[in-house]
Amino acid sequence: LIFFSLRISCIQHFKMAKKLPDIKRPSIFDISQEMTKVQTLREDFDPYAVANNLMEMDQLPNKVLLHIFSHLSHKEILKSARVCKKWRTLAYDSRLWKRVCLRPVYGGLQVSSMEALLALISARFGPSLTLMELQTDQITAPVLHELATKCPNLQYLTLDFSSATQLHDFADLQTFPARLHSLTICLSENIFLEGFLRKIYSFIGTVEVLHVIGTFEKWEEDEEEVYETINISKLKSHTPNLRVLNLWGIPFVTDEHIESISSSLPHLECLSVNFCQAVNGSSLKSLLQRCKRLRSLHMEQTTLDSKAVMNACWDNSVIEELNIAATDISSECLIYLLSRLSNLRWLRAAVLEHFTDKVSTV
Repeated sequence: LIFFSLRISCIQHFKMAKKLPDIKRPSIFDISQEMTKVQTLREDFDPYAVANNLMEMDQLPNKVLLHIFSHLSHKEILKSARVCKKWRTLAYDSRLWKRVCLRPVYGGLQVSSMEALLALISARFGPSLTLMELQTDQITAPVLHELATKCPNLQYLTLDFSSATQLHDFADLQTFPARLHSLTICLSENIFLEGFLRKIYSFIGTVEVLHVIGTFEKWEEDEEEVYETINISKLKSHTPNLRVLNLWGIPFVTDEHIESISSSLPHLECLSVNFCQAVNGSSLKSLLQRCKRLRSLHMEQTTLDSKAVMNACWDNSVIEELNIAATDISSECLIYLLSRLSNLRWLRAAVLEHFTDKVSTV
């Protein structure tokens, strides 16, 4: 009777569509809704009807379950580990722990103790680990030693010192991950990192992408003294293969630093000094002359001087991406600049007081 009623329902839909051509024909959704009603009636008579036809989660191959788990966050994976022994085994599979963030402020995991972290690196992460983010209290000599010895494929490392009030003792630090492709260092307002960096300089020669994140969000203009908490000149001299250098929101970065960078990094393809308000652009001339491969240049909310910008030779550059948002360069400078960048594909020019209609026609 149930299937007969479904058939009558479909026939009625068909007849109505023939008689009334203006009325919309039943869609797949409409038919599926009818089927759902029938299925519900079937369940009333036979509660095992669905279970007999559908595969249970436990019957799925481990490969499929791993693929499903790979779309979950690590917090959700750990919750799944409580369901059953099989899921617990899958949740601890090292293939699900290739990219690990241990910074709770940014949605990462909270590790209960240093001993637990060392055990995780050895037992769960291992050779599968390719990315790791550590916060201040986790950046210790034993942790870095374990990462260097147990995680040979680690390529992306973030060391967040932003909340540091003091550093751990790195006197015993003898090893450090030596195959890094990208290194991110988050600076503290008043903790000097040179002692720590001196220990790792010999291991970071392979780094091609370097992010140094400053304290712009915490810095106030009325502060009397700005501490140079990291020696950028030394850092860049030990990373000769750099292609991307991001100096974000560092109050002590000046054009002198950019001059030094351009003199020793001829292969540089991307330079960002966004929110480095001590940069005025006097180094642009030498930067464009020395770094012939520079394709991406970001100078948002710097104190660019129009004369310094116009003094640089933009005609022979290969700049494809340019960020000059929130700067105070003149309309004349904008016209001069944009008319000479023949390879430009991407431009960020928000919050520019002098970006007039005349400039937009260039």
